[in-house]
Amino acid sequence: MLSRTADSLFWLGRYTERAGNVARGLMVAARMAGLTHRDEEWRSLLVATGGETGFYAKHGEARRDAVLHYLILDADNPSGLLPSIEAARRNARQVRAALTVDMWEAINDTWNEARKMAPQALSSDGLAPFLDWVKARSLLFYGAAADTMLRDEAWRFTHLGTMLERGDNTARLLDVRHTLLAKQPDAEGSAIDYLQWQAVLRSVSAQRAYQWLYHARLQPHLVAELLILRPELPRSMIACYRRVESTLDMIASAAGGRRGECHRLAGEQHARLKFGRIEPILAAGLHDFLTECIDRNVELGQQIARFYLTA
Repeated sequence: MLSRTADSLFWLGRYTERAGNVARGLMVAARMAGLTHRDEEWRSLLVATGGETGFYAKHGEARRDAVLHYLILDADNPSGLLPSIEAARRNARQVRAALTVDMWEAINDTWNEARKMAPQALSSDGLAPFLDWVKARSLLFYGAAADTMLRDEAWRFTHLGTMLERGDNTARLLDVRHTLLAKQPDAEGSAIDYLQWQAVLRSVSAQRAYQWLYHARLQPHLVAELLILRPELPRSMIACYRRVESTLDMIASAAGGRRGECHRLAGEQHARLKFGRIEPILAAGLHDFLTECIDRNVELGQQIARFYLTA
């Protein structure tokens, strides 16, 4: 496969996943801000999406309207909803022949409708329906890919981008809340903290999964374990990096066994999670652990691009 085709498929997967992740994050931030009446939720979301620096270059404070505009409409924000959908559609158009009809229609129709709907999302009544719609459209694209795409190189590079982006998002999402693990519960704060951990699970659609696996009241260390180390959860870090490693192995096998630094990094990251335990991770510092994972994910993406995606 030509590197420019692989690059477009890889970023098609990443940008589609990114749009769905930002929509999930906005849904949770809006709900939490309504319950706590604090702007801190909006700032936390900017940190989780990696948009804090860009936002504050344009805005003074992280207030609802400014954050919504930046994360939904701002063309200068590569993690914004509309820019991500546009980028996904642009990459899909460049490799249209490699996609199925259902995949192309899913992403093309999403872009056409999103341009009409996005400005309405800034209103109180329009936000929730728009975010639900974006989430549903991202699931539609994944369903189309899963059900209609040949398991060839095109699927592998699309899936690789999706899983790399998803693992990064889960790490960032959990890192934003890491300070809650160090807090001593109190009568006033414990209720809010409980809602925040609920919000973390809701961001990855894992509330029911938590109850199914643990049969217990929400406990921060179990939430962290679920999102980092439990392979049963499709959006856990270990599940994402297991797929990254296996997908890279499939790509290497199809290319005659040629491997590079990206394969070593993916295997190392998966092994670190596979043999990890939550108690040592928390004892050493969750923030340090997640920060290192995020940095390694950036490096892994760069090595994938160097080995496969650049001419």
